[in-house]
Amino acid sequence: MWPDRRIIDLFKIEFPIVLAPMAGVMDADLVIAAAQGGALGSLPCAMLTAEKAREQVNIIRQRVSAPTNMNFFCHQPDNVDPQREARWKARLAAYYKELGLDPAAPVNAANRAPFDDAMCEVVEELKPEVVSFHFGLPEERLLRRVRGAGAIVMSSATIVKEAVWLEERGADVIIAQGAEAGGHRGMFLADNIAEQPGLFALVPQVVDAVKVPVIAAGGIADGRGIAAAFALGASGVQVGSAYLRCPESKVSPLARAALAQAGDDSTVITNVMTGRPARGIANRVMSEIGPISPDAPAFPHAATALAPLKAAAEKLGRVDFTNLWAGQALALGRELPAAELTRALASEALARMGALGS
Repeated sequence: MWPDRRIIDLFKIEFPIVLAPMAGVMDADLVIAAAQGGALGSLPCAMLTAEKAREQVNIIRQRVSAPTNMNFFCHQPDNVDPQREARWKARLAAYYKELGLDPAAPVNAANRAPFDDAMCEVVEELKPEVVSFHFGLPEERLLRRVRGAGAIVMSSATIVKEAVWLEERGADVIIAQGAEAGGHRGMFLADNIAEQPGLFALVPQVVDAVKVPVIAAGGIADGRGIAAAFALGASGVQVGSAYLRCPESKVSPLARAALAQAGDDSTVITNVMTGRPARGIANRVMSEIGPISPDAPAFPHAATALAPLKAAAEKLGRVDFTNLWAGQALALGRELPAAELTRALASEALARMGALGS
């Protein structure tokens, strides 16, 4: 009944729905539940050690026989710039004072690492059915090893030029990430946020520019959005924010309250939280320093100095410094178990497409 079955057949899943990998707010539990509902579950690995990634995949495989996607960042890491770090600390000094924190106290560095040999060894050992990347693709020698492990490779594109680049370098699937999408922008050949297209403009142009299947991502949270993505030529969808309120997510009670109150105008694209543009619910530091600030250190170093502020504010019941990544359709989310939500999304989409085709 699906108008395009390429993603279903390629991934061997029941529905053409991919659970977005959302680092920091999910683990194996959400992957398992989404997979039980018929979606492709994605495990975010950018903030995990190799040992933890291995452990999580083994947990998934003990509880479900469905295919799994391991997701990695593949950015070029920037060295810490002491001068820029000092400017950033000065910019945050008033917050440290307000919360009674010592700005000179040692802080663990932000842990968002690019795909490397250690993680590649995990992929070769575990042989996940799918491996996805954000911020382009890893260097060719690593990509060859991923392919050698039998994985289907996909990556995100935020403009047509990135989609073509990915296909030319062997990506099997392109995720077209519209500006509505929550989380980090997958930009790697672009740096101007103002030029990022929305999903309705992006998907048909990417579909026309590449031959591989295209997955639509950004602002899709119900059956209407899925049907619209297929009407634009997508072969599947990636859904993230709609799953944040599922009981299997690891969103904190404070964050859940903020998510439940969010509307269509609650999110902004900011570089303040990590140093790279990402969409999330506007919090105090985003509003007062950003949302885009030239003072923010390069990714992921901006997050380091914010970590003590985040922890202190959360103890007071506030999310002033908490990154609540979410997309513009956040208000369409439902408090349902992830398997039930997945089946509902698919059923609604098929009903909508059937109505449109009748």
